Amino acid sequence: MITIGLTGWSDHDTLYASASKHKLEDYAGNFPMVEVDTSFYAIPSPSTTERWVERTPEEFSFVVKAFQAMTKHKEWQQYYDSETEMYRRFMDAIAPMSEQGRLKAILFQFPPYFGCTRENVNYLRMLREKMGDLPLSIEFRNKTWYTENTTTKTLELLRELGFIHTVVDEPQVGNGSVPIVLKATNDAMTLIRLHGRNSAGWMKANSPEWREVRTLYRYNEEEINYWAENIRYLQKQSKEIIVIFNNNSGGDAADNAKHLQQALNISYEGLAPMQMNLFDI
Repeated sequence: MITIGLTGWSDHDTLYASASKHKLEDYAGNFPMVEVDTSFYAIPSPSTTERWVERTPEEFSFVVKAFQAMTKHKEWQQYYDSETEMYRRFMDAIAPMSEQGRLKAILFQFPPYFGCTRENVNYLRMLREKMGDLPLSIEFRNKTWYTENTTTKTLELLRELGFIHTVVDEPQVGNGSVPIVLKATNDAMTLIRLHGRNSAGWMKANSPEWREVRTLYRYNEEEINYWAENIRYLQKQSKEIIVIFNNNSGGDAADNAKHLQQALNISYEGLAPMQMNLFDI
């Protein structure tokens, strides 16, 4: 099974009816899954996630990004009275999705300074304890996890803890990015995130214009076919492959995802009804 989606549902103008006020519904008429990235910046309320579930078809699913203090981008003390409270609120937020079978995975995207150290290995073990048996996908942004000496051990650790390996396509810029590693660590699922290959934009992560340039990239036909082959290869290792296009800066993600869907000859049933345009008859 191959499930294709995008990061967020608000930045893909080609998917919406004119002046649409129902972007999530429009999105769900095109793709069967979405990555919720707003949860990285603020944990949503359960009532909010419940509305997302209610507004989408039963077959529609969510990959939810872990809150930024859960992935060491920030300190939990900046937001909550205790670490326990932070995790409780996140668990409450995902409950409406999880209880109704609509949660594909929780994505833990770690920062470039989260390197392969004993302390960070212990943190990953702690995460599994705190999150129970929920499906957790791990994405590294530090190359020390994938050196000649560490790659095998990294994958063994992820498998031991039942983590889903996140395979990434991103610019190769020093230690602040990781290579493509086509290995599954979970028999049920592997996650692929395609960030584009804009090296100059990737390096501007902390600049004011980062949102406009960081993932400004459009995959060409050769690159789409390359990933179609990679996906077929990974299908031999996991029952489901989740593919997320994150090249949103120039509005290319939706078109690239449709292109990949065609390359893999995939069609989805159970999508939301398409919203009517003002001048549709």
